[in-house]
Amino acid sequence: MATARPFLDARFGLARHVVLPGPLALDGGGALAPVEIAYETYGSLAPDGGNAILICHALTGDQHVASLHPRTGKPGWWTRMVGSGKPIDPARHFVVCANVLGSCMGSSGPATIDPATGAEWGMAFPVLTIRDMVRAQGLLLDHLGVRRLCAVVGGSMGGMQALSWPATFPDRVEAAVVIASTARHTAQNIAFHEVGRQAVMADPRWRGGDYYAHGDDVADPPVAGLAVARMAAHITYLSEAGLTEKFGRRLQGRAGNPDGAKSFGFDADFQVESYLRHQGIAFVDRFDANSYLYITRAMDYFDLAEEHGGRLADAFRASSARFCLVSFDTDWLYPTAESRRIVHALNAAGARASFVELSSPYGHDAFLLDAPELNRVVDGFLRAGG
Repeated sequence: MATARPFLDARFGLARHVVLPGPLALDGGGALAPVEIAYETYGSLAPDGGNAILICHALTGDQHVASLHPRTGKPGWWTRMVGSGKPIDPARHFVVCANVLGSCMGSSGPATIDPATGAEWGMAFPVLTIRDMVRAQGLLLDHLGVRRLCAVVGGSMGGMQALSWPATFPDRVEAAVVIASTARHTAQNIAFHEVGRQAVMADPRWRGGDYYAHGDDVADPPVAGLAVARMAAHITYLSEAGLTEKFGRRLQGRAGNPDGAKSFGFDADFQVESYLRHQGIAFVDRFDANSYLYITRAMDYFDLAEEHGGRLADAFRASSARFCLVSFDTDWLYPTAESRRIVHALNAAGARASFVELSSPYGHDAFLLDAPELNRVVDGFLRAGG
């Protein structure tokens, strides 16, 4: 029997944690049971159940899509898209956002307790795929009484899930919004992730993934390695034009040298160095190193065509969903060519698809930043579905 613990969020919406009995069959073999899922809901499910929207988060995101983050105190990561008068509006939609499997904000992952041992899973947690995450979301929606989604929406890794949903559950999705994403990870994507994973595992504090608190031991996570991993990944989320505009080669002021000057050493002389170090330090306060390993591996394994006999179009043939794809012209992590590849596959499958490339100086992160054109595209697409 599922158990749930609800509480009212500091702003709006309902934050919950549910333990589902499972078992959840995994692509890598075996099964996970029980299945813990932390999630938030906003708005109310319509009597006919026709207004449910699932929002899927990116690699380092979480379920706090439009409410205050409990650790950082900052607003939700997509308050520009979700809220009163926004494209995804709790006054019209029943909005669900779940923390993905493998993450560290309440869903089953390496930092949660293995019921067989009574200790954290650590690296004994099973390796996951994007499709495993989607199947877990399906279990959650079953628990919530949501039989069909009027839309599934996501950017980046969330877009991978949004693509996987109609491929995995073709009868449960009416529309999919896929933003700044891809149908498979390229060699370059995998390479950047491997640099980050090696940075984590090279940190002496990683200790094979066993760095959690036990008994009188205090948790001692590999923060240095995780910070470096975050710094390397963060570069891929930006654009050269955006970095040049924001930082250029400007030097960083510091105590005793407010105007900035070269140290002829290895301090953060340049503003961009200081920015990246700050990003790394801030990240380790809210994320688990093992979760970073597991989720990046799930992204690397993602290849929707491979899951359907090697032809991407076959992933969509059983679905009657509408699709909206959005890319950004300065996104070099998941460039426009990747979205066009998906559109061509959708066309080959006879699916209804719309596509737009938006202009932004912000690179991959544009979908999280102020993008009025993106809001108009998403709003128009969702309203066109009724």
